[in-house]
Amino acid sequence: MPTSSSGSLSLAAARRTALAAQGFASAPPSGTPTRRTVLKVLDSTQLLQLDSVSAVVRAHYAPVFSRIGAYDRALLDEAAWGHTSRRPRQLIEYWAHEAALIPVEDWPLLRWRMVQYRHGRWNGMRQVLERNPALADDVLGVVKEFGSSTAGEIERHLELDRPRAKDNWGWNYSDTKVVCEALFAAGELTVPKRVGFQRHYDLAANVLPSEVLSREPDEADAVRELVRRAARAHGIGTETDLRDYYRLSRRQTEPAIADLLDAGELERVSVAGWDKPAYLHAEARTPRRVTGAALLCPFDPLIFFRDRTERLFDFHYRIEIYTPEHKRVHGYYVFPFLLDGELVARVDLRAERGTGRLLVPGAFAEPGRDHSRVVAALAAALRDMAGWLELDTVEVGEKGDLAPALRREIA
Repeated sequence: MPTSSSGSLSLAAARRTALAAQGFASAPPSGTPTRRTVLKVLDSTQLLQLDSVSAVVRAHYAPVFSRIGAYDRALLDEAAWGHTSRRPRQLIEYWAHEAALIPVEDWPLLRWRMVQYRHGRWNGMRQVLERNPALADDVLGVVKEFGSSTAGEIERHLELDRPRAKDNWGWNYSDTKVVCEALFAAGELTVPKRVGFQRHYDLAANVLPSEVLSREPDEADAVRELVRRAARAHGIGTETDLRDYYRLSRRQTEPAIADLLDAGELERVSVAGWDKPAYLHAEARTPRRVTGAALLCPFDPLIFFRDRTERLFDFHYRIEIYTPEHKRVHGYYVFPFLLDGELVARVDLRAERGTGRLLVPGAFAEPGRDHSRVVAALAAALRDMAGWLELDTVEVGEKGDLAPALRREIA
């Protein structure tokens, strides 16, 4: 890797650069958000992570709301899981930063990963494939005959009754579901639609445009393009940051960064307080200030790499979903609160749709923050979120140093 450094940034400047790259320094849309408005968010984030937790709202919807405000979630659904000749599919699912929605045209950039996963994405998946050597062909045969199907529908077509193991703490999938996921990871199947967040599988050749399917970049070219996208999404980041965005390896990212440095697309810089060199994207901008408020879901691309979040914002953040309740510090599903370019608080949130309430079991300020300023902005942000989710009220619980004042402000 090159060792010369041609510039330095303060931590505050690096933070503003990162926020601008992620779309937090842009003016909000002036009218009702459209499909174009929603997809423009992907120009900044490049991807939207998928997650099954729905304590508030599914993870892929929240980053769009954080950047453009209230929008119709059906616009994102149609872009990812709908297709007509007039409005073709523009997003597709694959393993990018974990499971994610990515632009359809980016799918070939991950073919090298599909090759890696051709025998399964994890050891248990490989064991299922070895135990059922004909099942993959059987699954593909059903999908070819019947088209887009859930794993359950495929299993019924195969007339299988495979009881799930009782001693597995995890997802406890049937063998058929595991094989569907293996074929998805290998790029043979993809997900043209979801119903109730349940995947329907179809042949990639039936879903993706021929010009996308025909592209087969070699691994080095594909990785360089992924690092380029990661650098654009970061604005500024270390090699570790760029590596994490698409879950690459150091072996892959270091040559790609060197190529992008040589091409003038990246500049090696130092950031005050960072113990590693950083790489500034040539098109990154550093606004004088970043204003506005946003609630960030745990899987927002701005914060999903926790080490970077701590480096940029001095904000130690860990998701506590899998922590026993009595050991949780802040709560089950905690949203950091971004205000004028800094993470100033965190709130545990729950959407209780049956009663029309956005519940806030806990609200916590970061050290040294002006509580009155934070509370006023946070109350407004919570009301906005409740309105977007079509919930009638916001109810604040007892936990956290912000809770009493926030409860009064909401009331």
